[in-house]
Amino acid sequence: MLMFLLGIVLLIGGYCTYGKFIESILGPDDRETPAKKSYDGVDYLVLPHWKNMLIQLLNIAGVGPVIGVILGVKFGAIVFLIIPIGNIIGGAVHDFTAGMMSLRHNGANLPALINMSMGKTVYTVFSVFMTFLLLLVVAVFINIPAGLIDRMMPDTSIFWYAVGGIFLYYIVATIFPVDKIIGAVYPIFGAMLLVGTAAIFISMLWHYSFTNSTFLMETPELKKLVFGFREQNPVLPVLFVTIACGIMSGFHATQSPIIARTMASEHQARPAFYGMMIVEGIIAMIWAAGGFAMYNMFPAMFSDNATNVLVEITRYFLGGWMGILTIVGVVILAITSGDTAMRSLRLSLAEMFHIGQAKVSNRILLCLPLIVIVAGLLWWSNISAKTFGQLWNYFAWGNQVLASFTLIAVSVWLWKNGKNGFVTVLPGMFMTFIVLTYILWISPAHGGPVGFGLPLNVSYIAGVVFALCWGAWAYFKGRRLSGEISSAK
Repeated sequence: MLMFLLGIVLLIGGYCTYGKFIESILGPDDRETPAKKSYDGVDYLVLPHWKNMLIQLLNIAGVGPVIGVILGVKFGAIVFLIIPIGNIIGGAVHDFTAGMMSLRHNGANLPALINMSMGKTVYTVFSVFMTFLLLLVVAVFINIPAGLIDRMMPDTSIFWYAVGGIFLYYIVATIFPVDKIIGAVYPIFGAMLLVGTAAIFISMLWHYSFTNSTFLMETPELKKLVFGFREQNPVLPVLFVTIACGIMSGFHATQSPIIARTMASEHQARPAFYGMMIVEGIIAMIWAAGGFAMYNMFPAMFSDNATNVLVEITRYFLGGWMGILTIVGVVILAITSGDTAMRSLRLSLAEMFHIGQAKVSNRILLCLPLIVIVAGLLWWSNISAKTFGQLWNYFAWGNQVLASFTLIAVSVWLWKNGKNGFVTVLPGMFMTFIVLTYILWISPAHGGPVGFGLPLNVSYIAGVVFALCWGAWAYFKGRRLSGEISSAK
């Protein structure tokens, strides 16, 4: 319990200290924002600050900080320190700097930002990769909430009806102006999420104080399970791919331009970008604690799937209608990331192909191929549990590849403008090391999808070498561009 509470205190303190330090580097000012400069009534318009923060929170807080941490806490109590530290110096910095870069470039989407910093060749490869990843995100974030809704109806199967309903909502939310659907329903969704998560937190404190003061202590049996799990899944790199969104998520950088286009002032950036990632970290800590308690009290659940553990967390700590409300909150987490993932796809494709989005016909035209591809992914991912597992795994490591590219691109941008790029290049190099090591090491023999299956030590060396080269390239690229700007002046 002490590590859990300390982790939450660290997150709050990180917002007030390190978040302020990052803000001083970025230097938000009173310049005209994209919402005012490029108003179109569809994607560019001013929304209230509180609503922007809720939209950003729900955009980024998908099932990663719930499902991911329930899986990740199998690595043991150390997760309660890794989540806040990684969030403060990695994930929240990633979200804040990417969001500010978008703000400074008229709400540009991530591929356009990559093009500015890294050039046309990287931009082309990255755009294809990001499009593929967002398609996976949409499919994953239809599958999981549909599955949870289906579990809430034990006497009949409504899975495919739920899939159809969620997919239809995504299409509508993607096509309509941002204030008509997303801006209207997110405050309700946000309230449900925050109330449900707060209820679990309060219930855990109650149980700790009055019924069971040992449920967050590693029992000998749990220690044995954790040790066995680590033998099969090395902390570096598997932990940082598994937890993903609770520590860092490249997906967030695809979402930040949505509210970069609806902000009234740059001074709203730290609470909206850095602050909402901190809130996501707190949500992740609470669900990680819930998962840890289940594995501690009911060791047989250690081998159960994360969705079943999630349901048991709500039943044990809340029960009855409050437990159902919390599961609905988790469903909302997935849905409110899936809808904006599809919206980001539309916006990015529109930017790539220079298709104006003021006309509804253009928005529908861009959505049609997305609908067909996502439908195909949904069919494939539900052939068997194995295919869905592969879908989730590719989403998890692809997400961190995106984070690596984003942090390196932001580092170039910072150095180009004479600012401290080390705050982003160091976490960017670390995440590069993680994802390259994972891809080189993972294989069916190691309990994962298709990979290179190299020995772990060889993968480590390759990961370190590539990360160092990647960081050095960013530094010299940024300094060269900075010199070009100085010469032009």
